[in-house]
Amino acid sequence: NGKKLHPFVSPRNEEPGLAISHLTCFCSRCRCYVDDKVSKVAWLNRSNIIFAGQDKWSLDPRVDLVTKGQLEYSLRIQKVDVYDEGSYTCSIQTKQQPKTSQVYLIVQVPASIYQVSNDITVNEGSNVTLSCLANGRPDPAITWRLLNPSAEPLDGEEYLDIIGIMRTQAGRYECKASNDVATPDVKYVNVIVNYPPTIKKTQSSETPVGRNGTLRCEVTAVPTPEFEWYRDDKRLANTQSITIQTSGTTTSLTIANITEEDYGNYTCVASNRLGVQNASLFLYRPGTGRDINGSACVSQSLWLLLASFACLFLKC
Repeated sequence: NGKKLHPFVSPRNEEPGLAISHLTCFCSRCRCYVDDKVSKVAWLNRSNIIFAGQDKWSLDPRVDLVTKGQLEYSLRIQKVDVYDEGSYTCSIQTKQQPKTSQVYLIVQVPASIYQVSNDITVNEGSNVTLSCLANGRPDPAITWRLLNPSAEPLDGEEYLDIIGIMRTQAGRYECKASNDVATPDVKYVNVIVNYPPTIKKTQSSETPVGRNGTLRCEVTAVPTPEFEWYRDDKRLANTQSITIQTSGTTTSLTIANITEEDYGNYTCVASNRLGVQNASLFLYRPGTGRDINGSACVSQSLWLLLASFACLFLKC
């Protein structure tokens, strides 16, 4: 499977007084040390003979025998696989009786995430489930974090459930799978949360006759809203004296060479497919005492809401 395997061996059932003086297994080699009283020696895996003396009984080309002098009789397995896991026995024959010693080969596999949720876009208030599936030996632990703003751990393992998701829960989610065999495997899921416009800030304008005055309206919304400006019942558009500019979630209305007729109430309307919100702003002559940086004053006039929804649906 292209995964790096880490053999680990647990010794078992080494009987005292054996002619086998030492038995270990690491990486992919199981070492068996014997003394000069041994007449016959063999390696077995479960009940299958791998080597009998110098004769190889196994057909596996990855397995060979390593001997150094007369005292070492070691088994080497190259390119270890999970199927190699199990008990290996070094069996000897002395003049007195047969003796055996065993080691248990445990094959460890680093954690690997093989399936993770795709990036998603949902509406605020929806229930969301993110999945992250991983394998490895031993079984990996899976943890989740929302990387912004605090990157604190979240309650979830293979599946992360978010009930009634809020706009503040949008962002990049990190899934990490680890089992202490190697570096954890990490994958990411981007979650976008749609929500209707909310007027965040408005700026009215105190401007004398003959000067240029600018009204500004800033909102928060996903997806990015569309804007409209109104004066009384009339929707405004760019003319020689009126300039409407929009950048992202901010819009401005600039009136050039102001006259007495230009003073009054103006309405900013922000809309996306999830909703509409509007605010009243004021262009006024100096000295009238209007609050030019006040919070949004949301209009409830029926004609304006109907006009905004009609325009929104026509554009959709």
